[in-house]
Amino acid sequence: MAVAGTAGHGPLAGVRVIELAGIGPGPFAGMLLADLGADVVRVDRPTGAGLAINPDYDITNRNKRSVLVDLKTDDGPDRVLDLVERADILIEGYRPGVAERLGVGPETCHARNPKLVYGRMTGWGQQGPLAARAGHDIAYIALTGTLGMIGDPDAPPAVPANLLGDYAGGSLYLVVGVLAALHHARASGTGQVVDAAIVDGTAHLGAMIHGMFAAGRWQDRRGANLLDGGCPYYGTYETADGQYMAVGALEKQFYAEFVDLLGIPEHAAAHKDPARWGELREAVAARFKTRTRDEWTALFEGSDACVAPVLSLSEAPHHPHLAARGTFTDHGGITQPARRRTTEAGRPTP
Repeated sequence: MAVAGTAGHGPLAGVRVIELAGIGPGPFAGMLLADLGADVVRVDRPTGAGLAINPDYDITNRNKRSVLVDLKTDDGPDRVLDLVERADILIEGYRPGVAERLGVGPETCHARNPKLVYGRMTGWGQQGPLAARAGHDIAYIALTGTLGMIGDPDAPPAVPANLLGDYAGGSLYLVVGVLAALHHARASGTGQVVDAAIVDGTAHLGAMIHGMFAAGRWQDRRGANLLDGGCPYYGTYETADGQYMAVGALEKQFYAEFVDLLGIPEHAAAHKDPARWGELREAVAARFKTRTRDEWTALFEGSDACVAPVLSLSEAPHHPHLAARGTFTDHGGITQPARRRTTEAGRPTP
């Protein structure tokens, strides 16, 4: 089991979490709680589904303990309920009704522990016409309008791995929900059920864009807006060596520094003139093709032009800024994002 840091240290030290094993956003949420110091016990099934890799490389298992329980045996539910009696939080990622059929649903668990925060992780939610259907990240973000915003307007929508739905719209919202419910439970003595649906979380992530759309400042199509690649000073450009640079020079002063360093000062007035964005894009693209990624990185180093190299997974841990912050760590031969916690002074430490 991959480990990065010592469990039991951090703001959630003393919080006990039961995680009914699954894949995807549920285990990632459990990892976040463990990273924050919670004591997470993963309840594994004898033939349960997992990532198609050696478990030693499953980073979402780090800082967790594990017990093997078959919930379909006569004593399986009672073994889990014994754990529930001493727990603060339970996380499950079954389809609606499955936990109840297995004998570990919210009502049964609350009968044993009224203070328990019961976190449910699903794609479609506990109610609604699609609640019982199977699904994965790509379908959830497709239905919310989020996937349709991403990518080139002349190509199919770009797939953002499973980061946007499973982890941003799912895991992070589940963690926020269960921690809010834990605060309530400790103040009132009453537990809650947290229904974290990926469709709800992913839709919620688009709050600002829905506001811009209502105000007439966002077009309902890809590649036509300030933040979706439609704006020539917020996007990616190929360099002479086939690599890419990312540009985010939105504000006037950052844009001015960007065009100056890029060597196209004649386009300084195009910042707020969408009619000139076509020629600006061509000029920016042509300039970036004249040097390699490393050469452009060195040129923009230390500036406020808001330009950065697009790094690969293997390159990212070696970037000087990320290395200085300890953003990544190596443990047992596995390079992985480090668990993040804060010191009493508020400084982030790995």
